[in-house]
Amino acid sequence: MASIVAENVSKSFRQGREFVHVLEDVSLSVDPGEVVALEGPSGSGKTTLLSILGCILTPSKGRVVIDGHEVLASDGSKLAEVRKRFIGFVFQQYNLFAALSALENVELALNIKGVRGPRARQAAQKALEDVGLGDRMGFLPRDLSGGQKQRVAIARALVGSPSVLLADEPTANVDSRAGQAILEIFRTLAKRDARALLIVTHDPQVRTVTDRVLCIRDGRLTSESGT
Repeated sequence: MASIVAENVSKSFRQGREFVHVLEDVSLSVDPGEVVALEGPSGSGKTTLLSILGCILTPSKGRVVIDGHEVLASDGSKLAEVRKRFIGFVFQQYNLFAALSALENVELALNIKGVRGPRARQAAQKALEDVGLGDRMGFLPRDLSGGQKQRVAIARALVGSPSVLLADEPTANVDSRAGQAILEIFRTLAKRDARALLIVTHDPQVRTVTDRVLCIRDGRLTSESGT
């Protein structure tokens, strides 16, 4: 069973007296352990679709299922619960707390999920080791390179064992070498733990680690290809 399913998803926003159609009848699925890139120009609807799949936005029409849970019929608290239990996010801007160490940033994500104390500390340590930062746990974000900050963000997304990983331009703020290392980490962890991974990107380098590439333009999926 696919971990991510979208069926005929559309999204419109009111702008003054008119509605702006951002997504039109988008359907896709991502299986456990599959790595999929979503490409498209600015304004194509990529981030809106990612936000819908991440249970941050709700579609105007259509159906979304995350790890077997239909989310569109859910109320706000249920959406938040699905987001917390089944989805890990990695953002372009890292979103790390400057006053917290790498370990504390990851541990905080577990605290929010209700996991605290030694159990949270051990899980955070393992997540940082998984992304190659076992020797940087006590470092503050200001003492980490861009690639290392993004690895902390990946570790934070991994804790709690979400079945779905969603990444928004994860290589945008790092050089090509760090970006390739980050992409290899993504692929390794997705395959090892059978997590569905969807990467929204402008970076052609992402294609080196994906199983499929989806292309979106003007709110519609226009093509799909293997890599």
